[in-house]
Amino acid sequence: MSYTSLNDYIMNTYGHKMYKLSLDGGMTCPNRDRSKGTRGCIFCSEGGSGEFACSGESIDEQIENAKRLVSSKCRNVPQKNGYIAYFQAYTNTYAPVKRLRELFMPVIEREDIGILSIATRPDCLPDDVLDLLEEMNRIKPVWVELGLQTIHEESARRMRRGYTLDVFNRAVEELHRRNIKVIVHLILFWPGETVEDMKESVRYVCDKNVFGIKLQMLQVLKETDLAYEFEAAPFELPDRETYADTLKELISIIPENVVIHRLTGDGPKKLLIEPKWCADKKATINAINRVLKEN
Repeated sequence: MSYTSLNDYIMNTYGHKMYKLSLDGGMTCPNRDRSKGTRGCIFCSEGGSGEFACSGESIDEQIENAKRLVSSKCRNVPQKNGYIAYFQAYTNTYAPVKRLRELFMPVIEREDIGILSIATRPDCLPDDVLDLLEEMNRIKPVWVELGLQTIHEESARRMRRGYTLDVFNRAVEELHRRNIKVIVHLILFWPGETVEDMKESVRYVCDKNVFGIKLQMLQVLKETDLAYEFEAAPFELPDRETYADTLKELISIIPENVVIHRLTGDGPKKLLIEPKWCADKKATINAINRVLKEN
């Protein structure tokens, strides 16, 4: 089964590999700072999905530290446009536009950075921030990653996502109007959701003509509210083979012009409660590839 991976897109567009540098812009989230809540989404760890972001007081320090980390497995990285700067932790447009300009503009102007990728929430994209993103997108490509997780409102309420589907729709429309590429995160195997429910989320996102999609197995991480629920009343999670089989069904309905940025996720081992097989990303990718090659 064929699909367009991120590596395929990068190679076809730039002619060489690019390596992602996970960064922490020092943000918080409206689900944490009392704007909409204090405990975050129930699946979100204390690190705000940024456990793999590099440390360092300044962003330049983080970038150099991240480059050193990837250097052991990446050879001959181009000095120009060799990296994707990925602001991953928390909500990376949740700040005054002046601060965002001071944070992002020096990064996008670096010769070694080819793409600026910003993870955020659809309800944290006011007009002045959208205008800044549009301005930077004229310098180099800006990707905006939106954590939708599901289109199903009952699931969204249980997650404590904190915004409705129409907010997501507006954000996508505004980003498209500014020619900014949109990547959407979806969580698979949320308790109570069926394979058909997951397919509905995938179809909905793809119908929005997004640039990319990230598919993530639900992970129960320590010291999250989801973990407390799971410990009190464990719910069923799929094994690796079931996950791979379901992914094959989902990929079959994703158009080839939609870039699949992620097929799974390897949660931090020190925090992962279940599914334990997620900790072995190599074995999981191998299992997925075996299933995708089957007729």
